[in-house]
Amino acid sequence: MDIEDPSLRLVGGAAEPPRIRRLEESVVNRIAAGEVIQRPSSAVKELIENSLDAGASTVSVTVKDGGLKLIQVSDDGHGIRFEDLPILCERHTTSKLSAYEDLQTIKSMGFRGEALASMTYVGHVTVTTITEGQLHGYRASYKDGVMENEPKPCAAVKGTQIMVENLFYNMVARRKTLQNSNDDYPKIVDFISRFAVHHINVNFSCRKHGANRADVHSASTTSRLDAIRNVYGASVVRDLMEIEVSDEDGADAVFKMNGYISNANYVAKKITMILFINDRLVDCTTLKRAIEFVYSATLPQASKPFIYMSIDLPSEHVDVNIHPTKKEVSLLNQERIIEIIKNIIEEKLRSSNTTRIFQTQAVNSALTQANTQKEKAEVKMASGIKSQKIPVSQMVRTDPRNPSGRLHTYWHGQSSNLEKKSDLVSVRNVVRSRRNPKDAGDLSSRHELLVEIESHCHPGLLEVVKNCSYVGMADEVFALVQHSTRLYLVNVVNVSKELMYQQVLCRFGNFNAIQLSEPAPLRELLLMALKDDEMVEENDAEKLEIAEVNSEILKENAEMINEYFSIHIDEDGNLIRLPVVLDQYTPDMDCLPEFVLSLGNDVIWDDEKECFRTTAAAIGNFYALHPPILPNPSGSSIQLYRKNNDGMPSGEHVDDTEDDIDHELVVEAETAWSQREWTIQHVLFPSMRLFLKPPKSMATDGTFVQVASLEKLYKIFERC
Repeated sequence: MDIEDPSLRLVGGAAEPPRIRRLEESVVNRIAAGEVIQRPSSAVKELIENSLDAGASTVSVTVKDGGLKLIQVSDDGHGIRFEDLPILCERHTTSKLSAYEDLQTIKSMGFRGEALASMTYVGHVTVTTITEGQLHGYRASYKDGVMENEPKPCAAVKGTQIMVENLFYNMVARRKTLQNSNDDYPKIVDFISRFAVHHINVNFSCRKHGANRADVHSASTTSRLDAIRNVYGASVVRDLMEIEVSDEDGADAVFKMNGYISNANYVAKKITMILFINDRLVDCTTLKRAIEFVYSATLPQASKPFIYMSIDLPSEHVDVNIHPTKKEVSLLNQERIIEIIKNIIEEKLRSSNTTRIFQTQAVNSALTQANTQKEKAEVKMASGIKSQKIPVSQMVRTDPRNPSGRLHTYWHGQSSNLEKKSDLVSVRNVVRSRRNPKDAGDLSSRHELLVEIESHCHPGLLEVVKNCSYVGMADEVFALVQHSTRLYLVNVVNVSKELMYQQVLCRFGNFNAIQLSEPAPLRELLLMALKDDEMVEENDAEKLEIAEVNSEILKENAEMINEYFSIHIDEDGNLIRLPVVLDQYTPDMDCLPEFVLSLGNDVIWDDEKECFRTTAAAIGNFYALHPPILPNPSGSSIQLYRKNNDGMPSGEHVDDTEDDIDHELVVEAETAWSQREWTIQHVLFPSMRLFLKPPKSMATDGTFVQVASLEKLYKIFERC
C-alpha cells in the first residue's frame, strides 16, 4: 500500500516545494542549547566564567562521570539577587549588557545570556545563592528555561553554587558519543588549569565526585611563574623565558602582550598554548601555527613548546561575538599583530639559543655510574663561538637530582633496603604533583600569616633551597648540601619544622587524612605525656586534673580543628584522624602524646590569628623530622644495646659478643634511622625545593651554615 507524502504534491506534473513551518520554541531552544553546550567541558567553562564575572576569589568544581551525571561549580562571588531568580535561566537574560552598542566595550566574559538557559534545556539545573547582607540563601530548580518552583530559603555560604545533573539526558545521540566518562574530565582539568595560570588572584580546585584529593588545586599568588609551577610543575618553569611586547605607536593597532615561552631545552610531545585576549580564554589557530613554525627551526622533531600569552587590546578592536561558545574572537589588524608576536618570539629564541642541554646515557658500571649518571653536556650552538673551558675551581654538579657525589654512593655494602623497595622516580612525582592547595582559606588572619611568610623570606637562602644538591647526613641533626661552589650544613629539624608549619597554612582547610588504626583517647595520651615530662612535678592527682582540663579544651574546639586542620576528635574524646601535611610522609607516632599536650597547653584559642599560628606551629613541631627515640646503633653507640649494661664502669672495655647485644632492638633502631634518612633525602629535600620559603632568621640561627667554598679551597691548595 502506497502512503502519500503530504509534503510532496504534484502540480502540473511537477513536485510542489515543501512547506516551511515555524518550529516550536522548545525545539528551537534545544537545538540552540546543543550548539552552546557541546559537551560537559563547555558547561564548566561557561560556569567558571560566570564565577569570575561575579568577582569570585575561590572557585571549586566537582565532576561525576565526566560531567554527565554531575557538574557542581561553587564560588564566593557577589551572588544573585532574589528578585532575579525567576528569570535567571531564561534565554537572553543577562546583567552584562543592555544594548547592542555595549558589545563594543564589553569587559565581562559572558554577555549573551544563553549559557544557563541552554543547560536547563539539556540537563537539570539547581542554583543556590546568597548575597551580602542576607540572613539566608535561596535554592531554585530550573527546567527548559523556567523556574520549576518558588525559591526555597536554605543555609548557604557566600556566593553561588550551580549544579547541573544528568547532562544531555534528552539527547540520546549526544550522550552516546560522550559515554566514556574519561573523555571529558581531562578537558575540564585542562580548562581549569589554564584559568588558574592566568587568574593568579583566584583559588581554583577541581576534583572527581567522592575523591579525597583534588586533581587541580591552585593557590592565589602574586607571581605568574608560581602559578605555572603550581599547575604544571617546576620542570616546566625551569625552561621558561619571559616575553613582553607593546605596539602603542601604531595608528591602526594598539596592543600589549606579555607571557612566558619555553626555551630550546624544553621537551614535550604536545604543544601547550594558553592564550588570553582581554582576559578571555580563546583559541587562535593562525597564531598557534605561526608560533609552531618559529619553534620548528629550534626544537627537535616531534618536540613541542609551552606558551602562555596574555594580549590586551582596546575593546573596540575585538569582536567577541563570532563563535557560539566564545572560544574564538576576531581582531582588528590580526595579521599585523601575529607578525609582531612571531618576530619577537623568534628574536627571543635566537638570543637564548647559544647553549643547549642534552642528557647523556649512563654507563652501566658501579663506580663510573656514581660519577657520570645523568651527566649534562652543554654544546655551544652559535657559529663562531669557541667553547670556553670552565675552571676546575668552578666546576659543580648542575642537576640537584643527580645522585653523583652523595655520601651514600661510596658506602658499599651499607645501603638501606628501603631504596631497593621504593621507586625513587614515582615518589618524587607524587611529591611534585601536590602544589600548595588552598581552598577554604578565605580568612583574613590566615592570609596575614601567609603574607608574613612571604615578607620574611630570605632571598639568598631561597636561591640555595631551590637549587641545592643533597650530599648526605653529616650527623643526627645536620645534612650536607651543595649549592653552586659552596657546601652548607643544614639543620634538618629546623628546616622540616618550618616547612611543615608553612604547609599547614598553605593546605589550610583542605588536608587529606591519616586514619588511626584504633581511636586514641585524649585523656590517656595526655597522661602519657605528663608522665614523661620532666618539667611537670605535680602528683598523680594533679596530673589527672591537668589531663582532664586539656581534654575538655580540645573537645570544645574539636569542630574548628577538624574543619581547618583535619584533626578529628569524636564526642567521646578520642583522636580519630590526623592531617597529611606532606605527601608520602607520616609523623613519628611515638611523639603523639607530646603533640596532644602541646595542642592543649600551647595553642592560644582566644585570638583567631594566634590560634592558627600556634596550632600550625604545634603541628609543624610534631611532623618535623626529629631524631628517633632509639639511639643510632652505628659506632660506639652499639654498647647502649647490650642486654646487661647496668653498672658498667665508664670507659671500661667490654668485648662485643653476639649474645650480649639485643639484636631485635638493634634492628628496630637501624630501621628507624634508615627510614628517617631515606625520608630526608627523597621526601623532605624535594618538597623543600618546591615549597619552603626560608625566613631571614635561618641565616643567623645556625640552620644554614656555610662550611666550604671551592674557590677558597683551591686558593689554599695553590699555596701549598
